[in-house]
Amino acid sequence: MRVEVDLDRCEGNAICVGIDPDIFELNDDEQAHVKIAPIPADKEAHAQQAIDECPRAALIRRD
Repeated sequence: MRVEVDLDRCEGNAICVGIDPDIFELNDDEQAHVKIAPIPADKEAHAQQAIDECPRAALIRRD
């Protein structure tokens, strides 16, 4: 599983970072950035939770 960030939609709410800071961080522009790709199997549930909870639907799952 891979996750992409639509930077046109991301507002830097950092909900994804709060869910799993091992996967997500905010870059210098205060937008989400995926730190690891592909997402390890033991982190996929957290990645999916971040996708589901992103208020701007800025996270996109790529299988």
